[in-house]
Amino acid sequence: MSPEYPFDEAATARAVIDAAGTLVEWNAGAERLLGHRAAEVVGRPAAELLADGRTDRPHPPRGDRWDGVLTLRRHDGGTLPVWLLAHRIRMPDEGPDRWLVVTPVEGDGPPLPDDPLDDVGLLASPCAIAIYDDRLRLRRINSVMSEILMLAEENVRGLRAPELSGRPQSHDIERQLLRVLTTGRGTDVRAYIPVGGDRTHAWLARMAPVVDAKGRVRGVTVAAHDFTEQYLAQERLQLVNEASVSIGTTLDVTRTAQELADVCVPALADFVSVDLLDPQEHGSELPTDRLVAPVGLRRAAHRSIDAGSPEAVVRPGRVEMYPTPSPQADALLAGHTIVASTSTGDLAAWLASEPARAVRIQGYGIHTSMSVPIQARGTTLGVAVLTRFKNPEPFTPDDVLLAEEITARAAVCIDNARRYSRERETALALQRSLLPRSLPSTAALDAASRYLPAARSGVGGDWFDVIPLSGLRVAMVVGDVVGHGIQASATMGRLRTAVRTLADIDLAPDELLTHLDDLVVRLSEDTGNEGSPGEVGATCLYAVYDPVSRRCTLARAGHPSPVMVPPGGAAREIELPAGPPLGLGGLPFESAEIELREGSVLAFYTDGLIESRDRDVDASHALLCESLSAASASLEETCDHVLRALLPSGGVADDVALLLARTQGLPASRVATWDIPADPALVAPIRKQVLEQLATWSLSEASFTAELVVSELVTNAIRYGAHPIRLRLIHDAATLICEVSDTNHTAPHLRRAKTFDEGGRGLLLVAQLTQRWGSRHTADGKTIWAEIGLFDEG
Repeated sequence: MSPEYPFDEAATARAVIDAAGTLVEWNAGAERLLGHRAAEVVGRPAAELLADGRTDRPHPPRGDRWDGVLTLRRHDGGTLPVWLLAHRIRMPDEGPDRWLVVTPVEGDGPPLPDDPLDDVGLLASPCAIAIYDDRLRLRRINSVMSEILMLAEENVRGLRAPELSGRPQSHDIERQLLRVLTTGRGTDVRAYIPVGGDRTHAWLARMAPVVDAKGRVRGVTVAAHDFTEQYLAQERLQLVNEASVSIGTTLDVTRTAQELADVCVPALADFVSVDLLDPQEHGSELPTDRLVAPVGLRRAAHRSIDAGSPEAVVRPGRVEMYPTPSPQADALLAGHTIVASTSTGDLAAWLASEPARAVRIQGYGIHTSMSVPIQARGTTLGVAVLTRFKNPEPFTPDDVLLAEEITARAAVCIDNARRYSRERETALALQRSLLPRSLPSTAALDAASRYLPAARSGVGGDWFDVIPLSGLRVAMVVGDVVGHGIQASATMGRLRTAVRTLADIDLAPDELLTHLDDLVVRLSEDTGNEGSPGEVGATCLYAVYDPVSRRCTLARAGHPSPVMVPPGGAAREIELPAGPPLGLGGLPFESAEIELREGSVLAFYTDGLIESRDRDVDASHALLCESLSAASASLEETCDHVLRALLPSGGVADDVALLLARTQGLPASRVATWDIPADPALVAPIRKQVLEQLATWSLSEASFTAELVVSELVTNAIRYGAHPIRLRLIHDAATLICEVSDTNHTAPHLRRAKTFDEGGRGLLLVAQLTQRWGSRHTADGKTIWAEIGLFDEG
């Protein structure tokens, strides 16, 4: 109590007895009542004060309070019957309980005329009324308050609030009484009193000063109002609100189930388990027909009021079969909540077949359970089982309604997470099937790649590819489709296929992007409805590298520019015309050509690599250049190094595609070129020079095929093409490439010659003798090429 207020400690006899029955406190009021000084009784058994002669340790009272009349031994040898009020005191350090024993020594004296503390009108109120005097000692209570306290008015007169209540909160109430007494201003105080288990009794105490005819404050009146129902309703509403905020923070099924269990402990139960139905096949839908026992459930999460959940029989992730009767199966088969209790024998049949559970339930004192089906959108997802063992109270109908409300909210979140996970797995499988399983090995470059799907927003439409072209050239492409999910993955697959098709006809990068833009526009129109186009868009970067000339031609459509690392130099961004994103339609694309030293590294990537909440794009780009400059000789290790440097460890917010390529140059000694004269009679010397070149390359075994192919291609160029005509042979480890270029833009094509036709079989012969052949358009005309496989060429 406040030290500035001089309470008369002798007005109440007060003693404290420990768990062993020994007196540990004895105040002046107790000495005044019985005559024993503190030094004479403290440390001795309290039973020695009983007049019945008992000296053994008495059995402590049950419950938290006791009152009654005992005959006590006075110091002068006499006896005195005394009404005593005893309160159990729970020690803050979880030590043995003590007992506070009090009784008033002074009454309130004879009534005074016109005493405002004896206002009959106040005492006749239907509310619970208590009146304290100017010493903050109880003066009067009405019959309603006496019934609530279960104490007679004549016994409690003269007690202070902490002595009457015995609870820690009562000291706060006494401070408020003192404030009203000293200031003359009333106040309201809310008191929440535990009454067993997790139940709480809520009271509103309205305190007002009691004044006499002269306006002097003579005491304080307290009107107590029970608002427990409103308090419990507010608590339930607050728990539902907490569930709405806490459950469903992610799209992870297991995490959402754990959030459901966390919200319910300890507010509703001492232990909660969440078990979910398993689909029959991975990625399939849950069964929609009626469930039959036994029911297989996978433990998704559980939570206990005790650390480590020692009550749990099933580990998270494990599948358990539940027969009927069992709380889980019964609730799922019935489709509604089932409350079971050990006292009524509801669990006896189940536990008879589950001895391990029976031992666990008996050992922890589990006495009641509530099984709530988890249902959303007409589908049963699983069951949440709430049990109590430390809380002695059974589940009430309000508890059932509250558990059903929280579980229903959680069920929608679990179903959302389940649907998202299934769609994500499907989209990821689709995307991985569409992305290259491995990058082709080419003479033009070495390549390595990485793809990381988004952790939360769903699989997107990022893709990359390496496409071998004619003349040992190679195309590199990276793209990003707008959106996430299966639709984005499917669109990505169509665009990747289109790029490969367009690359096969050897379109220049800017022309390829123009055709790809037209395709995206058509896709938008196809996915729209009622004349409104859909929202299909993408970005793309396309590059073609020629190891013979060591030049690279690039064009981009709204995509980040690549980064180039020259041998022994620092990484820098390649400046390219931006180009509009794909899908806008009608806008031009521009190409840029650069020369690359052998061993240069090109980095192609999607925006998920450099977009971060922790830093801006410029900072991410600088970090990318720094990580590429410090990379090792291995492209695989460089990919990992870049991802570690730029991406967070907990997953990425957007898809990330990364493609690294180290260029290789073809030595000039592996390329031979001839200008072809217009006179067919002069082709023979060229054929001879070709054979000599093949001998120089140690390819004599391929000379027969090569001579025939060269003859056919050169003859066709002289006959149907336009001068100048040029022949080029390119030799790498496994292929001999023959190319004939002329300035005529008309492409050749195969045709079936008739029996008596004198010509028309040349290209058919070339197709039969070579691995593959084709033509490509150039700025000056066209090039016809054919690839001859080399085996054991020595």
